[in-house]
Amino acid sequence: MQKITDKIAALPPGETFHSLEFFPPKTEMGFQNLNSRLERMALALRPLFVTVTWGAGGSTATKSIQLAETCQRLLNLTTCLHLTCTNMSRKILDEALESAKRIGVRNILALRGDPPRNEEYFNTACDGTNGNDGKEFTYAVDLVKYIREKYGDYFCIGVAGYPEGHAEGTVPEVQSASRDLPYLVEKVKAGADFIMTQLFYDVKKYLEYEQMLRDEPSGLFKDMVIIPGLMPIQSYHILRRTTKLSHASLPEDISDRLDSIKGDDAKVKAAGVDIVSDIVSQIKSAPCTTPRGFHFYTLNLEKAVSFVLEKCNLIPPPDESALFTDESDILVSAQKRARRASSVNSNPSNLLIVDRKEGRRDSTLLETAAEAGLLKTQVQAEQRPEVTLAISEGEGSLGREATWDDFPNGRFGDARSPAFGEIDGYGPSLHMSPAQAIALWGHPVTTADISALFVRHVTGKLSAIPWSEQGLNDETSVIQTQLLKLNKKGWWTVASQPAVNGARSEEAPYGWGPKGGFVFQKAFVEFFIAPEDFDVLEERLKAMGDDVSYYAGNGAGEYRSNMPPSEEALNAVTWGCFKGQEIITPTIIEEVNFKAWRDEAFTIWQEWSRVYPPRSATGALLADVARSYWLVNVIHHEFMNAEALWEVLA
Repeated sequence: MQKITDKIAALPPGETFHSLEFFPPKTEMGFQNLNSRLERMALALRPLFVTVTWGAGGSTATKSIQLAETCQRLLNLTTCLHLTCTNMSRKILDEALESAKRIGVRNILALRGDPPRNEEYFNTACDGTNGNDGKEFTYAVDLVKYIREKYGDYFCIGVAGYPEGHAEGTVPEVQSASRDLPYLVEKVKAGADFIMTQLFYDVKKYLEYEQMLRDEPSGLFKDMVIIPGLMPIQSYHILRRTTKLSHASLPEDISDRLDSIKGDDAKVKAAGVDIVSDIVSQIKSAPCTTPRGFHFYTLNLEKAVSFVLEKCNLIPPPDESALFTDESDILVSAQKRARRASSVNSNPSNLLIVDRKEGRRDSTLLETAAEAGLLKTQVQAEQRPEVTLAISEGEGSLGREATWDDFPNGRFGDARSPAFGEIDGYGPSLHMSPAQAIALWGHPVTTADISALFVRHVTGKLSAIPWSEQGLNDETSVIQTQLLKLNKKGWWTVASQPAVNGARSEEAPYGWGPKGGFVFQKAFVEFFIAPEDFDVLEERLKAMGDDVSYYAGNGAGEYRSNMPPSEEALNAVTWGCFKGQEIITPTIIEEVNFKAWRDEAFTIWQEWSRVYPPRSATGALLADVARSYWLVNVIHHEFMNAEALWEVLA
């Protein structure tokens, strides 16, 4: 139950350390698999501490506390719990702090949270949970003061630093690190013990920021622990989205290097390891008054961060007194769980690490944890705990393809992955202030007005809609005419792809993966639809038989589909064939991931409605859509026919 600052102070002079961030997975199977991953990473990578994120408004409160307890109590990892004060009542915060104390967590990262603040919204809860009780927690400094007043020095408190300045919304009016300095001074004076920065990729700007803090006239930061935050580069698309949302600049040399390989995720990931490792090396070489540490935003993925840590010599030697002699202590889990093998977002070997293979029909696609972590030159009985690094790095008997979800999953990934749905750490939100939302989307008062917004987005005249902060993919231009027809009749599209039958992997706009391969896609489209329209459409879809699959749900939690229930309701809609590799399927649609996205999608409708007064025409319209509309995903399996799906929906 050590404090982070005490552990850092106890390090030898010149010692380096690292820490890792995890978030509570969205699904139960994801949570179970994260526990297995945490065991491996704790033993193999030996972080000084770990942090556990906290969902906006306490949305992940129970799961965050559960994950923190796993780290602190079961794995004996010094744990730091994130707490955000945005949209948070004192009641929820008190429960969180008491729970943290109960499970032995003595470290809190006090954050304001993503804007907008609760008081900027209309129609907030009036049951006392987000009333006047919550208004005193407007900024992170309020949270720091409250923790200190109530708990004294029991908790070690960290706060956020922004090397390039804090920015609000997608189009910040002001972003300046020097402008933020007085607010950081205020947080430290209120009782903050250390600073952890937002992610960045510009080393020069970070070092300038650190020097600015060290030179601050009050001397508050002279010997304060400042930990740079780094996010391993998992894919080109996610890097672009993350830097946009965080307003972190991407140096031209890094951008140019990745632009040339952006279609090949494996090459991007490999280059990303080199880029982040170089950032670490440059910061390590800079003078520092405290032990130099690095915090990694893992997105619940282990492979990229393992490579970076090994390359930069950041993994400390094992504590010999903690080594296990019983092999069962280092296996993934003692629970016997049946898990579906998946190639989603994995490297080509596509082998899922499980506890045992006996009785599994898909055993050729599986590998046990013990075998995956066993170096080829060793026998199993001689295996030492440090060899579990082979699993994290992919250097076991499976080669470098040992980890099964090597890339972030996003919302069309494997819902059993610990990383499912969390492609950048920001989660579902408008990602902008109410003023910015109104400036972008105006005051729609009819469904035709909403249709016009979606039409403008499809034609590239509107930069974002509430469900997407970015423009459409290049391949969307191929089906733009079909999408426009749907949106004009009030079927508002949020995801889609055209059918592709064997395009070359280097061929724009469809290609991806290594050169010389072939890629395939089933056409699908996802859209919001009025309930009366859905009733008619569903009858048409049912009449199509096995040619079409559909998933549908509404804000009330109802679910309808023509697919078998649960794990059998799976559709791979994108796959690729490459020389010397197994087939890769980076995009799947299934019941579990559809339901998770359905809940988030309607949460965004509700958030958008709260931008406007509840009795206004716009607020009432959006709230009604959130209550009554359906989200529908339709897949046509005849990928050889580019028009098949659109003929069904015409």
